[in-house]
Amino acid sequence: MTTEFPKNFLWGGATAANQLEGGYQEGGRGLSIADALPGGPDRFKIVQQPDFDWTIDETKYRYPNHLGIDHFHHFREDIALFAKMGFKCYRFSISWSRIFPQGDETTPNEAGLQFYDAVIAECLKYQIEPVITISHYEMPLNLAKKYGGWKNKALIKFYQRFAETVLTRYHQQVKYWLTFNEINSAAHFPVMGQGLVPANGANEQRNIFQAWHNQFVSSALAVKIGHQLDPNLKIGCMILYATSYGYDANPVNQLATLQQNQDFNFFCGDVQVRGQYPAYTKRLLAEYNLKFSDLDWTDEELALLKAYPVDYIGFSYYMSTTIEVTQQDHATANGNLVGGVKNPFLKASDWGWQIDPMGLRIALNQLYDRYQKPLFVVENGLGAVDQPDAKMQINDDYRIDYLQAHIKAMAGAIDDGVDLMGYTPWGCIDLVSASTGQMSKRYGFIYVDLDDAGQGSLKRYPKKSFYWYQKVIQSNGQNCL
Repeated sequence: MTTEFPKNFLWGGATAANQLEGGYQEGGRGLSIADALPGGPDRFKIVQQPDFDWTIDETKYRYPNHLGIDHFHHFREDIALFAKMGFKCYRFSISWSRIFPQGDETTPNEAGLQFYDAVIAECLKYQIEPVITISHYEMPLNLAKKYGGWKNKALIKFYQRFAETVLTRYHQQVKYWLTFNEINSAAHFPVMGQGLVPANGANEQRNIFQAWHNQFVSSALAVKIGHQLDPNLKIGCMILYATSYGYDANPVNQLATLQQNQDFNFFCGDVQVRGQYPAYTKRLLAEYNLKFSDLDWTDEELALLKAYPVDYIGFSYYMSTTIEVTQQDHATANGNLVGGVKNPFLKASDWGWQIDPMGLRIALNQLYDRYQKPLFVVENGLGAVDQPDAKMQINDDYRIDYLQAHIKAMAGAIDDGVDLMGYTPWGCIDLVSASTGQMSKRYGFIYVDLDDAGQGSLKRYPKKSFYWYQKVIQSNGQNCL
């Protein structure tokens, strides 16, 4: 079978406000939880300490999110480069604290809205479809400190106000939306998605499940608001997907793999796509000595989930994971919040993330078989150390090889019958790594002259992959097959 990507396939790229915008105190913007994350590979260890209280101490830590890559002042230049590559769409997020600086105001910050007016207008000038993530790891810091993060049901009202504000403002210009980024990531690390650290309840599993419930309700409200504004809007969920393999044929490992898929890959999608909690919720909660009745919910909220499921499933895919629970002496693998044991059949990136293009084809089939709704690969990419030559040219063939293999996997899934909407590799321009706070962990087609210490000219330079991806889009993926 000869694959042809759909004629309207959404080729593009993805970023997040907290990792590239900068301008963290400009235009009336308030502080977000991302602004309180220090830089460096130990940033996650720091925020997991019992005494971490969201205090920003400029004398002790670097905060690379404060500058990002200064997209706040460079967005026109950056979007022009995306247009040169031929982007059909651009996935980005709206900084919640740029619209509601404290998160609990009743009136939005007009200067923040005007900034996104300009960003969206710049996209549309080049016929680039905006794909907007409403909340991407950067809730207003005040909501974490004053209200305790997403475990507090008060955040449903605050998110509803935020979503209604941006959907009302932009629904005529923006067709594609995502409600929460990688909502299931809280299973392993609730700080970014839920605003939970040990000091405000991250170590109590009930809080994580309550926060999820509050986010599920908020997501359904966003779908309701969007569809009331325009029934043709496409509002999706977004999950972190890591295809899971049993290490061997031992039934114990196979059961553990089944449950890993349920608990991590499917749970949040099941609620947001199917509109109800899955049967295995009972088993999942029981593992933490919890029952569904231990959570704060209402029949009206459950009815809302049922009435307003999402229109499509967006997901990130970087790697697969291998499940082994019968032995403890295997080497482990690093990953995008998930690790597992090392798979002997796979190579790994500079940061130890295992590279598995076939896993993407499997993921697409698993998700489409389960939900029968359109899929959108909204993150996929290779974090690597790029070394410019004297002319600032970057020959990143390793990135081209990675992306080409994953595009081939998507083509295979389309041959399998999967309804795939588009592909937005992560971060289409170099930005601050969420996991390590580093610039040296680069993903982009565009090199940004900035180092881990925050030094550099901020000049942008297309990499070899920039011109390769330009041809991918021009050929609608045919040059990869």
